[in-house]
Amino acid sequence: MGVLQSFERRLGGLVEGAFARVFKGDVQPAEIAQALQREADDKKNVVARGRVIAPNDYVVELGQHDYNRLEEWAEPLGDELATMVREHAAEVGYSFVGPVQVDFELQPAIGTGVFRIRSSVAASDEPPPPPKPPSQPAGVAVGSGSPRPAPAGAYPHRPRLIVAAGHDESAYFLTHPVTVIGRAAECDLRLDDPGVSRRHAEIRYVDGKVGIVDLGSTNGVMVNGKASDRVELADGDRIDVASTSLIFRRDED
Repeated sequence: MGVLQSFERRLGGLVEGAFARVFKGDVQPAEIAQALQREADDKKNVVARGRVIAPNDYVVELGQHDYNRLEEWAEPLGDELATMVREHAAEVGYSFVGPVQVDFELQPAIGTGVFRIRSSVAASDEPPPPPKPPSQPAGVAVGSGSPRPAPAGAYPHRPRLIVAAGHDESAYFLTHPVTVIGRAAECDLRLDDPGVSRRHAEIRYVDGKVGIVDLGSTNGVMVNGKASDRVELADGDRIDVASTSLIFRRDED
């Protein structure tokens, strides 16, 4: 059973259907759960070989209407969402520097049915719960979700993309024959960049060779400064997708 399905099953039995009545037509707990997963993936940081740190402190910002409807259930729902984040981290190999916490905050400027997530890495004297061993190889999502980035060190002999976002870098190991890069939530490597198309490009890994193919994106793909519709990649090649830079690495270092 996938992380989200497990979360929804626990949630359904928590108050015998009360959540369904509370949230009908408004912000749904499953939507918040999916957004928290994306936030953990987007804000993770590779701090050492084999160790990826994800945020452990999350705040869900809600408008007045949704906050009022949720307030009575904020504590048990926050606990269930925190459990879901820990389970997701265990699947993909993330670590935390403190206990995972999910809180809710009123933001009157936000409209009904809309929410925002913000997160941070918050150290604590209390040690975080140890991660559970993954039931599938790291980098493969359980259930119907798409593949997610693998932890550094999980596939030392696999080629990978180094994703540069500001001052942060993270490694995405190529564990599948085709890796879709884009802005859409269902993409394998999701880039939060407004210049990136929903399905921007594919990385194809066949017979030991790795190539990139433009999927008809709006802003195209640049490899080592040259516009490229389809090209085989070599170690150290720089790929520019809108304002996001990726470095292809084939070696183990």
